[in-house]
Amino acid sequence: MEIFVLLIIAYLLGSIPSGVWVGKLFFKKDIRQFGSGNTGTTNTFRVLGKKAGIAVLMMDILKGTLATCLPLIFSLDINPLVFGVVAVLGHTFPIFANFKGGKAVATSAGMLLAYNPTFFVYSALIFIIMLYITSMVSLTSMISAVLITLSTVILPFAIPAILPNFDWLLTTIAIALTIFIFVRHKDNIKRIKDGTESRVSFGLGAKRNNTTDK
Repeated sequence: MEIFVLLIIAYLLGSIPSGVWVGKLFFKKDIRQFGSGNTGTTNTFRVLGKKAGIAVLMMDILKGTLATCLPLIFSLDINPLVFGVVAVLGHTFPIFANFKGGKAVATSAGMLLAYNPTFFVYSALIFIIMLYITSMVSLTSMISAVLITLSTVILPFAIPAILPNFDWLLTTIAIALTIFIFVRHKDNIKRIKDGTESRVSFGLGAKRNNTTDK
């Protein structure tokens, strides 16, 4: 019963629609009615600006971290990733926002932060490098998901200092999340192919875009 209750709490934590609440509380805007209509970090940056975007990013990461820590806090003999995944499901299908949420990236990162901080830093570096190369959050998210999934298999044998042990559940979850992230980005994939995907003002892609605009 305790595990069941804590799983519900993990889902409710993930369901907190950070972007929607920050937008309505501080900007009197529902970000679902602007930009891509998504409730996540990228659309928050686009619609509400950097400060709001950073706040929502931190909140979405924290949701995954807190949920993943629940079995550690209550001394339960269960893999904490189970609770992290439930929080990710809450983030993408939030009960507090008509089951229409974000694309799972930030809350998944929060899950990794609680599971293995070193691997989280490694994954964050992959994301930053890919973002610098592409200047597209959507493409970066998909490429990073693939590379991080491969890393869950390779690192325990190649660089155990980052990820000491192979965890079949981590790899399974990473594969499932990668597929899910690609599905959630289907519209972005179309725009990438058409050359109309939005770019951030950071990295080589932004420089190439600026040069083209001139």
